[in-house]
Amino acid sequence: MTFEKGVIVRLAEMFPDLKEHLLAIHGNFIDLMRPFRSKHLQTPEMEGKYSIKKVLPALVPDLVYTGLEVQNGEMAYDTFKTLKSLSPDERKEKRNALLAYCKLDTFAMVQILRKLEIMCSD
Repeated sequence: MTFEKGVIVRLAEMFPDLKEHLLAIHGNFIDLMRPFRSKHLQTPEMEGKYSIKKVLPALVPDLVYTGLEVQNGEMAYDTFKTLKSLSPDERKEKRNALLAYCKLDTFAMVQILRKLEIMCSD
C-alpha cells in the first residue's frame, strides 16, 4: 500500500487539475496485508508470507495470472520502463498487456477483500 499511495501523491503533484480527486483516492486505501502481516490469518499455502503471490492462491485459488503477457509486478515495472523506446504499435500492445495485468491485480485485491469479509461474517 505504501508504494501505491506514493504513486498517487506523485501523480497529484504532476497533475494539479486532478489533485483533489487523486488525494481522495489516496485517503480511501485499505491495507489488505494487515491481517496477514499480523498473522491473524494464515494458511499453510501462504508459507508464513503475506504477499499477493502467496495470499491469492490460498484464498482465491481459481484466480491466476497465467496466460497474461505481464504476470507480476516486476514484469509490469520492466515493461513500463520500455514503453518510451517502442514503436507506437508495440507501445499500444505493451500498454494493453499492462492494463490487463493491472485489471486482474485490482480484481484480485477485491476478491481477497470479499473473501475476508465472508470469513469475518461467519
